[in-house]
Amino acid sequence: MTQRFIEFVMMHAQNAALFLGQIPNPKTGEPEINLDLARMFIDQLEMIQEKTRGNLTNEEAMVLRNALSNLQMAFVEVSGGARPEPARGGEGAPDTASQPAEQPASGAAEQRPPISSAEPEPESRKKFTKSYGP
Repeated sequence: MTQRFIEFVMMHAQNAALFLGQIPNPKTGEPEINLDLARMFIDQLEMIQEKTRGNLTNEEAMVLRNALSNLQMAFVEVSGGARPEPARGGEGAPDTASQPAEQPASGAAEQRPPISSAEPEPESRKKFTKSYGP
């Protein structure tokens, strides 16, 4: 399962990199920049990171964290400083021109605190797994 998860993350990361112009379009051979599509793939990876928090192996978490950090930095560079903001439900993606032109001072990726819910978290979180074999 770990390998499948990593392949899934890398597939999303490659799609985001394609729309950030880092990978040439396979049909035209030219770089293609589409910030809205790149943001969509980055947002999906952020959602996966949030929804799987505490349920990933160290390797899975590291691959996801590194892919997100690299894509976020590339997005900032390509967009001229606008950070990728998560799309709001029903509204669509926000316009990059209206975003503040901020760039992290250091080369390190921005660390975000975990989002806490209004409900208290139980003392121990149960992990559920599926098994398809004997």
